[in-house]
Amino acid sequence: MSAHRFAILAVCTANICRSPIMEALLRARLDAGEFEVASAGVRGWDRQPMDSMAAMELLRLGHSAEGFQSHAIDAYLVDSADLILTATRAHRSEVLARNPGALRRTFTLLEFAALGGIVEGNEPRDLVVEASHHRSRAPAEIDIGDPYRRSPEVHRATADQIDEAVGVISNRLNALVGAR
Repeated sequence: MSAHRFAILAVCTANICRSPIMEALLRARLDAGEFEVASAGVRGWDRQPMDSMAAMELLRLGHSAEGFQSHAIDAYLVDSADLILTATRAHRSEVLARNPGALRRTFTLLEFAALGGIVEGNEPRDLVVEASHHRSRAPAEIDIGDPYRRSPEVHRATADQIDEAVGVISNRLNALVGAR
């Protein structure tokens, strides 16, 4: 991730289901000149393809998983991210156990989607700072369940939940950079 663009890191368990969908949808919807997106897993399955069920859901949403390879989370990815979006509170805790300094920029996807709609900021970094100051205003349910090895219906519900949250976040972030 380079320093000049706002860098987002999506995180889940193995980086084969939830975070690759988050990454693909964020990358597709955010202004590529202003944002860069990566993903990783806290349990690190390195260089694995996306789970086939998750890949089918991504395709249903209009995007391909072709060429995707999973990555284990590392200090570089965490340190260089301006915003870290995790699938669950447990993933957020694992990121923070590795790098406590990332607290103010690490949220679950659903948490940041909710907070991004109720706090103010003039640019993406300001929005992250304000969201961190108002965490208590986030809804109680901020985890996205793991669809791995579950039914197609669970995969679809998970992908739709991610899709909705990414839509909210990308609209908000794009609006902030468009105002420059």
